[in-house]
Amino acid sequence: MSGREWSDAENDAVVADYLSMLHAELKGSAFNKAAQNRALQEEIGRSKGSIEYKHQNISAILMGLGETWIDGYKPAHNYQQALVDTVLRQLERWEHADDRLSLLTAKPNLQGRIPIGPPPTLRNTEPPAEWSRIQALAHKNNAAERDEKNRALGEAGEKCVFHHERASLASSGRKDLAGRVRWVSKEDGDGAGYDIASYTTEGRSRLIEVKTTNGWERTPFHLSRNERNVAEDNPDSWILFRLWNFVREPRAFELRPPLDAHLELTAMSFRASLR
Repeated sequence: MSGREWSDAENDAVVADYLSMLHAELKGSAFNKAAQNRALQEEIGRSKGSIEYKHQNISAILMGLGETWIDGYKPAHNYQQALVDTVLRQLERWEHADDRLSLLTAKPNLQGRIPIGPPPTLRNTEPPAEWSRIQALAHKNNAAERDEKNRALGEAGEKCVFHHERASLASSGRKDLAGRVRWVSKEDGDGAGYDIASYTTEGRSRLIEVKTTNGWERTPFHLSRNERNVAEDNPDSWILFRLWNFVREPRAFELRPPLDAHLELTAMSFRASLR
């Protein structure tokens, strides 16, 4: 039985089960993985180990999509396209659940400092062996565009960074500068090429563009032409503040111009005019 392919009905059942547990985990509600596994065994006639491994496959797909996944189900990347299709279909339905948006932007009231680590591109470690598959899934299903369009997530991330900058300056004895930090995109609207106007403890300008995801640190993101131009024009003050793992425990790293030293920048559209 373990050698047969999973049917659409079985995939539907296991993905629905996984998303119900993820929903409960994000809400902080108790759930019993073992009990849910036993119920699935009865429903679809699969073994405990087979179901657990399929849950790990779903974690891997969510990782590639730039979504959060269940703690304890380590991503396993040898999934089938049929499972990807099922996850995408059920995610679309789940996105319309009444409280999903609030769950996935649950940190807007965080008003402390955010742990900042080194960019993954600067570490002395290679990406995981599954990186090419993760990257292909992220690009094919446009994880970056989904984050970009999620205005509530973007605004929640900017709010966190705004408070992070104020808290950092205040704790360094610069309450005078902390009071001058501005949330530019909220106060003046988009278009400045950065979201937060802050300062170093020495009083130098920090022009911060915030990019937020619930996914892992290597999730792709959008960068507009205007943001890139402002970065190039202000190499000493412009900063890309990458905020990841947002819904669970926000982590961040910073990138400074020249951006192509850190990022692979891919043109996604062209301006067209008649000759």
